Amino acid sequence: MKILDRYIAKNFLYGYCIVLFVMIGMFLTIDLFMHLDEFAELLTDYPELNLTVKDIIVYIIRFYSIRSILWYKDMAGMIIVIAAVFSLTRMIRNNELIAVMASGTSLKRILAPILLLVLFLTGLMVVDQEFVIPRYAYQLTQKHDNLSKNNEAYDIWFMGDNEGSLFCSPKYVEGTHILSEPIIILRKPAEDAEDVYRVIGKITASSAVYDLQRKGWVFTEGRRILLEENQLQTASAQFSEPIDFYPSTLTAADIPIRKREGFKSLLSIRQLTELERNAGTRKTDLAELALQKHTRITDPVVNLIMLMLALPVLVCRDPKAMKTAVLISFLATTSCFLVVFICKLFATEVFFGQVRPALWAWLPIFIFFPIAIIEIDSMKT
Repeated sequence: MKILDRYIAKNFLYGYCIVLFVMIGMFLTIDLFMHLDEFAELLTDYPELNLTVKDIIVYIIRFYSIRSILWYKDMAGMIIVIAAVFSLTRMIRNNELIAVMASGTSLKRILAPILLLVLFLTGLMVVDQEFVIPRYAYQLTQKHDNLSKNNEAYDIWFMGDNEGSLFCSPKYVEGTHILSEPIIILRKPAEDAEDVYRVIGKITASSAVYDLQRKGWVFTEGRRILLEENQLQTASAQFSEPIDFYPSTLTAADIPIRKREGFKSLLSIRQLTELERNAGTRKTDLAELALQKHTRITDPVVNLIMLMLALPVLVCRDPKAMKTAVLISFLATTSCFLVVFICKLFATEVFFGQVRPALWAWLPIFIFFPIAIIEIDSMKT
């Protein structure tokens, strides 16, 4: 059986590599075609760097090498299913399954090496999501034509840290990590209400820069004003004092990532948990954070379920029925994919006065896992 297992595993890996490079190449070609003008403008946008065509090509290769790790995570499940279809179709067309059955081997047995490889490849997807993508989260949020980090500047408003303080600034420069005219609203939890914070003061400065070693913000002309009332309209200053440093869990690296839309999908479960516990996180973001945490568990399971939906249909003995089997397999996996997409779309919406991201994240598994078990059990071997 070891020879047969190696043969089936070889066929599956061969199809997997072909599908992987084809799909990554397709995404790369489409994206490059749509943004080719932005890459060409780099020659004129940065005259001080004296860029050549070779420099632009190297930048494009580096840009898409990093972007590919995100595409791989998004397409891992579909790649596995298509690779399984590819490998089993070859075996059926060559009547190899008939030879396997003639030897007295169950058709369910030939699925074992594919399932073992799928478990390994699913583990690679989890490693990519939890360790590789968070490491390159900053680069993944960059625009195509952002060759120089120093030119990226924008405003930030009410960005919180773990202590509940809210950071505001009309201009933050990524390359220099400088906040211009920052205002930090100091808050602490209210004693008489849950998830309610009372403003206790503020910090103002002409500028602030993040110190990585001290893990905080160093101020220029910083002043801290503490208040003695919990309502801003009636608050009176208790005292004002100079301040040159403020420790905070909001780092310079966090700001550009949290500024971009969809940044939560680039974080690891540990980072999502820290952000969920962040006192400055708004309630509107908590549902999305919960959805992201649950989907880190459910997505690999859904990928396995899609394969379980496809394999029993594909393992047929008659080559003439292969086209019908591929069609049914495609419809089954596509319907699962669409249900997952719809559930994620509505997971953060309010239904009957409540938001249930965990329920929506697990709903596709509740629906399709019994169907997959029934299909496997009903295989004619």
